[in-house]
Amino acid sequence: MPETLTPQQIAASLRYATDWLGVYKEQVNALNVYPVPDGDTGTNMHLTMQSIRRELDTCDENNMPSVAKAIAYGGLLGARGNSGVILSQLFKGFSESIRDHKTVSVDTLKTAFEQASRLGYAAVMKPVEGTILTVAREVGSGARKAKVTTIEELLECALKSGQIALDNTPNQLPALKQAGVVDSGGQGYLYLLEGMLAYLHNRALPEAPKIESYAGQGVEHEEFGYCTEFLMKDCTLPIEKVRELVAPYGDSLLVVGAEGYVKGHIHTNEPDELLSTVARHGNMVRTKVEDMSEQHTEILAMAGASTRAEEDLPQSGLVAVASGYGLVKVFRSLGARVVSGGQTQNPSVQDILDAAKSVTAREIIILPNNKNVIMAAQKAAELLGPHVKVLPTRTLGQGMSAAIGFSSFSPVEEQLEMMQDSANRVTTLEVTRASRSVELNGLNIEEGGVIGLKDDELVHAGGTPEEAVLTMLRQVHTDQTVATIFTGPNVDQEQIDGLMNTLQEAFPDLMVEIHAGGPDLYDYLVTLE
Repeated sequence: MPETLTPQQIAASLRYATDWLGVYKEQVNALNVYPVPDGDTGTNMHLTMQSIRRELDTCDENNMPSVAKAIAYGGLLGARGNSGVILSQLFKGFSESIRDHKTVSVDTLKTAFEQASRLGYAAVMKPVEGTILTVAREVGSGARKAKVTTIEELLECALKSGQIALDNTPNQLPALKQAGVVDSGGQGYLYLLEGMLAYLHNRALPEAPKIESYAGQGVEHEEFGYCTEFLMKDCTLPIEKVRELVAPYGDSLLVVGAEGYVKGHIHTNEPDELLSTVARHGNMVRTKVEDMSEQHTEILAMAGASTRAEEDLPQSGLVAVASGYGLVKVFRSLGARVVSGGQTQNPSVQDILDAAKSVTAREIIILPNNKNVIMAAQKAAELLGPHVKVLPTRTLGQGMSAAIGFSSFSPVEEQLEMMQDSANRVTTLEVTRASRSVELNGLNIEEGGVIGLKDDELVHAGGTPEEAVLTMLRQVHTDQTVATIFTGPNVDQEQIDGLMNTLQEAFPDLMVEIHAGGPDLYDYLVTLE
């Protein structure tokens, strides 16, 4: 039984803890009732840990500072939801405590658990007892009081103390007592510690428990309807000022930072205005806006999936990969279960599998909506069986057009050809920024410069994003009558108004609609049909 942990052992234990939490993530999801139907706590914590694992996979595992940086950096970049952001701060505190040690001793690990709790509490403007924060604090307290000599003994004591705190959470939060469950975030945190201990004991992963019901079924909707997140770099304001800037827009506020990035999470009714305000003070890397009422509906659907009789099931279901809250809202309105992802954020086969399994229908169509996602979608379909088909849409524009023709009442085979024809009739234009300098397709491209793509093929470089839209429309517009434009988080209202005026003058017979919530990292996404 080790008395210290090497950097390699720290990395390996966290990888295994990620897999351990993955076994129980649906169980953690099923526990969620507090404070709103933001009901994917287990999924959000697991995605946060997967981001940490990706950074660990590329760091120097022989070097503790490198491992510590990977933990903090990966946690912040991958933090999803309220629970994921808090978890990222727990691991930031953990990483700060181990950074300057060649190995992690029992005493160092005690300090790391205590520092994790301190940073977790510091991240939340209005900490609430009976949550993951309470459990993390008692884990740290239990570790500090433990009179042990080995890492395993320390983890066992920390887990015991955390479990007592978790069991008491219903006495601290009436919503938990009413639902008859413990806090979901606290349970997720203990599963991670349990996974670290299981790694040291060389225990095999257990079978995933069967989920009988979801506590979120009894939750009423809260005042603020949109769970809104942003990740920003090169921020010109201190984190405290960003927090003050965002606070008036809603509640459940978290604004944290690490390794030059700022991560924000808030529940609000004004996601467009909030993101536009924040974007003035840095470069927006990623945004996510979830309609929590839609999310709650999905929870209820998953809760009832196992109990619905075969004859009650709709004939066909739809799964779509998308990013950008405006686009996600469109796909959901067309009946799709949405998998978060796309360019630079390709979902895994498991992500697509999980989404498809949650769809209550006899047959399923998957829309990958990105050429880099098609293979993962096809693999997921292969694993699920012949009742699942992939329509190989290569762009979000193709996916939206195909989804418009989807019907839950018709067999999949009767729909595929018509949906594919609809997808083929759409031209998709994307305006984004170059990730590096290169000469390609006869274009001189500078890193950070504006580039334009037509149906995923590079056709434009240089100028402003608005000039790129105008130039590409002039190149491709023939007899199409409607252009639908989704704007990204770095585009302000003045740019949008200017683009609209320009397009109305250049194409007087073209109906132009502009919506917020385009894909992350894109200035504009245009569909022409």
